[in-house]
Amino acid sequence: MAMPMDTIRDEVVEGWRVFVNNLEKSLDLLDKEIEFAAKMVNACTIEWCQVTEHTLDELSNALFSISEPSWISDEDSQKLKALKRKVHDVYAKYKAAPRA
Repeated sequence: MAMPMDTIRDEVVEGWRVFVNNLEKSLDLLDKEIEFAAKMVNACTIEWCQVTEHTLDELSNALFSISEPSWISDEDSQKLKALKRKVHDVYAKYKAAPRA
């Protein structure tokens, strides 16, 4: 029989992983959107820029404010660090995209 602490830890880690995976999916979608828009003439309108920057800010805030449970694996910790680096890369792509 599992101990209550084991069950709690497993639930927290699973919830944390789902959250991080969803942040990764969102960042990937935004990255693809920026790449697509950068190839289009006049796609980077003021409105598009405002929404994109706001979304990047929200994702960045979520990634950099998430707490890392002490019992997560090294693999999970490395994934979070990689996502933090990726948000910087995506922001650099956004800033390099031609403006309308």
